[in-house]
Amino acid sequence: MRIFRNFAFVALAAVAAVSLGSCGNNSASGYAIEVPVPERAAGQQDAIGMTAPKLDTVRVGFIGLGMRGPGAVSRWTHIPGTKIVALCDLLPENVEKSKKIVAKAGLPEPACYSGSEDAWKQLCDRDDIDIVYIATDWKNHAKMAVYAMEHGKHVAIEVPSAMTLDEIWQLIETSEKTRKHCMQLENCVYDFFELTTLNMAQQGLFGDVLHVEGAYIHNLEEFWPEYWNNWRLDYNRNYRGDIYATHGMGPACQLLDIHRGDRMKTLVAVDTKAATGPGLVEKYTGEDGSDFKNGDHTMTFIRTENGKTILIQHDVMNPRPYSRMYQLTGTDGFANKYPVEQYCFRPEQIKNGEVPNHEDLNMHRAVSAETKRALMEKYKHPIHRELEETAKKVGGHGGMDFIMDYRLVYCLRNGLPLDMDVYDLAEWCSMAELTRMSIENGNAPVAVPDFTRGGWQKIKGYRHAMAN
Repeated sequence: MRIFRNFAFVALAAVAAVSLGSCGNNSASGYAIEVPVPERAAGQQDAIGMTAPKLDTVRVGFIGLGMRGPGAVSRWTHIPGTKIVALCDLLPENVEKSKKIVAKAGLPEPACYSGSEDAWKQLCDRDDIDIVYIATDWKNHAKMAVYAMEHGKHVAIEVPSAMTLDEIWQLIETSEKTRKHCMQLENCVYDFFELTTLNMAQQGLFGDVLHVEGAYIHNLEEFWPEYWNNWRLDYNRNYRGDIYATHGMGPACQLLDIHRGDRMKTLVAVDTKAATGPGLVEKYTGEDGSDFKNGDHTMTFIRTENGKTILIQHDVMNPRPYSRMYQLTGTDGFANKYPVEQYCFRPEQIKNGEVPNHEDLNMHRAVSAETKRALMEKYKHPIHRELEETAKKVGGHGGMDFIMDYRLVYCLRNGLPLDMDVYDLAEWCSMAELTRMSIENGNAPVAVPDFTRGGWQKIKGYRHAMAN
């Protein structure tokens, strides 16, 4: 399998690609840095629209019970048709806390694994688990998922599920080979405004969606100490680029039917200097942070095969209000979630007299709060109509985490394709290395690899699978 396993080598190839481009490269991406796509193994098929045999009961094992894991364990106690079989964490006390969650729900005691850095393998080796739910630190996500799939398990992996192109291709190859689902646990695609707006877009309210935006802007000042062994701060210290793009990418890519009729073609990334990070290193480790690599604010500009555009931003360093941006511009309308949820449409689309005042320099104001509420009720997604009340009671980022987990179980129990597949995972996670490649080569354009290897047009339009 032809994969660049050393980023320095990739960067070297990138520089060569730019040089070749300046000498008359005739590739589809022009002067963009080309990233090699390994050939699919002989006899191996893609996993587009892949299904697996129905599971009457979805038996789950959890790895990683520090920050996000316990919440997932709690949510699964509310999902019918599941069994929590095993729990694993390096620290025994974390396992005990999640074990109590299961006991409080009146469920059978799960098997427990801890105390060793390889304890998770014992969980994956069991023959009574259908899916492994991975909520560890980023650097362990991919290797755990590959091992689990190789041992006959579906996998659900916290975000981001992979940090390098090498890890991404390993996940793709393993999912295709084993025919096991590999899903990234991207909760933001299930948030209420996003899913409603997606339904509106699919019903044609915005016309042709031309441009979308997403972001992860979240001041983590109060949270840095909670990351075990400073692993998240260390990653920002050692790598440049948008290393946490999936919350913005997921909803944006669904609006544009990425790898379901369109694909990301080329990106350019830029960043600011590292202003805040060095001080954080000194504050939390006592070390000199002058070697801090990641810029405070990163912006990534993407153009798709069909001529659409995406803007993604990342800033976890500075005192800005929380924002995932979530914005779309279409030929007939506009939607925006942060800082204010709003919709705009052409005057003829609004039937209640909300004609824009052209004396107003804003020219075209958003629809009224009353009209917005009516639109959101009319176009509420079927998933929300079914799950909203329960989701808000169970919780998890306002309920979207519960919907994410419930949908995963629903699809497994009904033998349906998952709402998000391994190619979604690949495309959204690839931003970490592709943006770094662009930034470290003078903000050069980078050609986004076709992770589907030609299959991005097999399915037309993004749709959630529903049982008959």
